[in-house]
Amino acid sequence: MIYDEFKDRAGEIVTGTVRRFERSDVIVDLGKFEGVMPSRERVLTEEYNVGDRLRAYVVAVESGNRGPEIILSRSHPNFVRRLFELEVSEIADRTVELKVLAREAGFRTKVAVHSADPKVDPVGACVGMRGARVKNIVRELNNEKVDIIRWDADPLKFVSAALKPANIKSITADEAKKIIQVLVPKEDLSVAIGRKGQNARLTAKMCGWEVDIQEDKREEKALKHKTDEAAHSLAEILGISEEEALKLTASGMNSIEVIQLAGADDIAEALGSDMETGQRILAAAQATQKNPAA
Repeated sequence: MIYDEFKDRAGEIVTGTVRRFERSDVIVDLGKFEGVMPSRERVLTEEYNVGDRLRAYVVAVESGNRGPEIILSRSHPNFVRRLFELEVSEIADRTVELKVLAREAGFRTKVAVHSADPKVDPVGACVGMRGARVKNIVRELNNEKVDIIRWDADPLKFVSAALKPANIKSITADEAKKIIQVLVPKEDLSVAIGRKGQNARLTAKMCGWEVDIQEDKREEKALKHKTDEAAHSLAEILGISEEEALKLTASGMNSIEVIQLAGADDIAEALGSDMETGQRILAAAQATQKNPAA
């Protein structure tokens, strides 16, 4: 009876009541029959009590020691897929297609949606008026974070959308290694990577590429190169070491003209040296003013 009733219902969502626990498995009363939610199919962040009403995804009907068993899940990615199909009529009638889904149950889910009809906004359809549709899904998932993204066949555009709201400075693909390299500003790094790397992992799962997110240090490197060049030039003109020249540029004395206007005590303080050294460097700078050819 169990097998005949449920053999064609794998992939559906059913509603039942928590009846009892067998070790870490949850036994759910489905009316005429009982289903079992094994510990591997539970959501780590959820707690269940006897008498709780819950919805679950029918993973399969399996033959167990005591006959057929209805295996239920709340952590399966397809649980979220089915919730979207039930909540979003455009997905049910295939106006909107849920292309890909990646989930870390209890924490975060990312879904990518697409519509062949240019007049239909697939993301807006899933969000609903004032967010009503996605709120219902999030409520059922006990406030698991759900990101809805517009799917794109171009992996670079797709990854860019998946990592929003992080501001992406540069994105490139190594097709041979299937790696997408992303550069973001320092302040957006934690947003792009996500808590414990979650955002990056889910994005990689969805696109099927490895996603390497790094801080964009190009401006920092350009500034360092400019500083090094200025220091090298000062060292040659003033007859000082490059280390001393770097200390001067770091304190704002990055040109002969600025050093000429500084006091010997300012130069000595910047170098952490004596007054005599400061006077010598000031004199060397002022000598270039008298002899521009130098």
